Amino acid sequence: MQRINTKSLYAITDTQLMPNEKLFAGVIAALKGGCKFIQYRDKSNNAAQRLADATQLLTLCNRFSATLIINDDVHLTQRINAQGVHLGQGDGDIKAARVLLGTHAIIGVTCQDSLALAEKAIADGANYIAFGRFFVSNTKPNARPAPLNLLREAREKFPNTMIVAIGGITIENAKQVIDAGADMIAVCHNLFAAENIEQQATLFINL
Repeated sequence: MQRINTKSLYAITDTQLMPNEKLFAGVIAALKGGCKFIQYRDKSNNAAQRLADATQLLTLCNRFSATLIINDDVHLTQRINAQGVHLGQGDGDIKAARVLLGTHAIIGVTCQDSLALAEKAIADGANYIAFGRFFVSNTKPNARPAPLNLLREAREKFPNTMIVAIGGITIENAKQVIDAGADMIAVCHNLFAAENIEQQATLFINL
């Protein structure tokens, strides 16, 4: 499976950090800063709002030739024809998602701190594997920590699969996960809580 060609920053939205119009303003700023990968993450049960938000975000991403990934919701991904979906452990079957979304969709999978989970995800058809958390995280404070050496082992074991690192990543520590083998760094709080989101996105990309 081919690795996805993209820049290093993978921006993850947070509807609590970015309520209402702040969601779109923040994403626009990240896109202007050069981010090419946006994940829409909303754990609420407001289906109508999620549909409206995701539809508008897809329009924005298409305007900037960026990729929109929907967190955990295969049916929303299909409904708006987003470029892909991200599945956590227990959030959906990769093979079923592939059948529903087609061969061109991007499917990413959370693999926590496990090479075994990553191996299964790849075998089932995932385009990228995500490991973490690597540092203390505002978004997932209770997530099990993962060692940086996991990225080195994953890079050696899965040379043709894109690897995403997530969890507490900041401008100050991002280079550690990139040097350890991550293709992309998934960032939420340290990007979207920044005073200048556009500038912060550019700083991440130029690390």
